[in-house]
Amino acid sequence: MTTPNIRKPGLLTAAAAALATGAAVYALTRRKLPELSTVPHVDLHRYAGLWYEIARLPQRYERRCTNVTAEYRPLPDGRLEVKNTCRKNSVYGPAEDVHGVARVVDTATNAKLKVQFQWPFEGDYWILTLDPEYQFALVGTPNRKALWILARKPHLALPTLHNLVEVARQKGFPVGKLIYTEQLEANQL
Repeated sequence: MTTPNIRKPGLLTAAAAALATGAAVYALTRRKLPELSTVPHVDLHRYAGLWYEIARLPQRYERRCTNVTAEYRPLPDGRLEVKNTCRKNSVYGPAEDVHGVARVVDTATNAKLKVQFQWPFEGDYWILTLDPEYQFALVGTPNRKALWILARKPHLALPTLHNLVEVARQKGFPVGKLIYTEQLEANQL
C-alpha cells in the first residue's frame, strides 16, 4: 500500500502567501481619491499677472525657496507664459527664475492646464478655487501631490487662508504637510 504524496508547505508557498497577503493589505490601505473638481470658469486675462505663493506642499524643485512668485502673461496663441521666481535660503537670498508655458487642456472651463518648464515634460495645474475678484487661488494636481495657495499680495488674511486650507483638506490634499512661504512686501526687496 502506498501513501499519498502530501507536500508540506515550503518556502516558496509561504513567500507566495505573504506576497498575496501584502498585496491585499496594500489594496485595502490605498486610498481611492475622488474626482477633483475645479472652478467652473477662469478668465485667463484676469488670471494673468503676478501671484505670491502663500503656502505649498513640498516640492523637490522648491527646496529652500522663500519669497516665491509666479507671473503669467497671455500669449497670442492662447497659452500663458509662466515665470516662477524664488529666493534661495532667505527672503534676501539670490533670486532664481524658471520660465515655461502653460496650455489649456479643458477649454470649457480654462481651469485645467498643463505647464511645461522643460520639454517634453508637462505637469498638471488645476485651478480649484478662485476668488471672484481674482485676488486669491487654490491650485493643485489631481493626484494631490502638489498644491499651492496663491494671492495677489504677499500676505493673505488668516480667515481666508484657513478657509482655503479647509477646502484643500476636503478635496483630499495632505494639508498637514503645507509649507507656509515666507514673503516680504514688494517694496522691502
